[in-house]
Amino acid sequence: MRPARLNLGVVLVAHGSRDPRAAVATSALARAVGRAHPSWAVRAAYLDHAGPRPIEALESLPVRDAVVVPLLLTSAYHGRVDIPAVLASAGALPVSVSLAEVLGPSPVVAPRLVEALVRRLPAAELDAVVLAAAGTRDAAARSTVEDAANALSARLRLPCTVAYASAAPPTAGEAVERLRAAGARRVGMAAYFLAPGLLYDNAARSARSAGAVAVAPPLGDAPDLVRLVAARVEAAVRHPLAPAA
Repeated sequence: MRPARLNLGVVLVAHGSRDPRAAVATSALARAVGRAHPSWAVRAAYLDHAGPRPIEALESLPVRDAVVVPLLLTSAYHGRVDIPAVLASAGALPVSVSLAEVLGPSPVVAPRLVEALVRRLPAAELDAVVLAAAGTRDAAARSTVEDAANALSARLRLPCTVAYASAAPPTAGEAVERLRAAGARRVGMAAYFLAPGLLYDNAARSARSAGAVAVAPPLGDAPDLVRLVAARVEAAVRHPLAPAA
C-alpha cells in the first residue's frame, strides 16, 4: 500500500521531565496520533529536560502547514506563556504554524477526556473517586480540574473530588481519607496526568497509603486521548487560536 501523502504537521508539545518514562509516554502518544492520521507528520517536542525543543520539531517537518498542540491539561503558566512564546519564535520558519487549545475540558471535547479517565480506572466496584492532578497555584487552572472532576462524577454517578500532587491542597491521600470519613469504603484514584513521573508517583503512593483500592495509570496513549488530540488539531485548522501576548 502506498503511504499517505503528508499534508499537515502536528507538533505535540509536552512540558518535559527528568523521568525518562514521560518522554516514552509522549512518544507513544505521538505515534498513536500518527497511526490514526497517516497524512499528518506528527512529532513530539518538549519545553524542558528532554528533546527535541518545539522549534527543532517544527524545523524537521516536511510540510508547509503545522499545528502545535499543547499537551497540557490546564491553561496555567506553560499554556499562557511558554507555548505562545514558541509560536512567536516560529515566525521565521518556512512553515505556517497554528496553535491548538490545551487538552483540558471544553464543551466540545470534554466527553473524550472523561472517557479516557474512566477507561484508565482499573476494573473495581468503587463508591467514590479522587481525581488526582499535578497541581498549580493558578486558581483558574484549578477550576478546570474541578470541572473535570464534576464531569467524571456525573459520568460514573459517584462522588468525585480533586487532589493535587503539588502547589495546592489536598493531597491524594487526604482526599481519600475525607471520602472514607464521609462513608465511602472503596475509593479509587483517577489520574489527571498525561505521563508518569515524580508527581504522578507521589499521588499514587499517597492515595494507596490512605486506603485507595484502585489507582489508574496516566492517560498516556489512550484511544480517547488520541481522538481528543485529533479534535484539537482539526479545530485549530478551522479556527486557529490567537496566542496571548
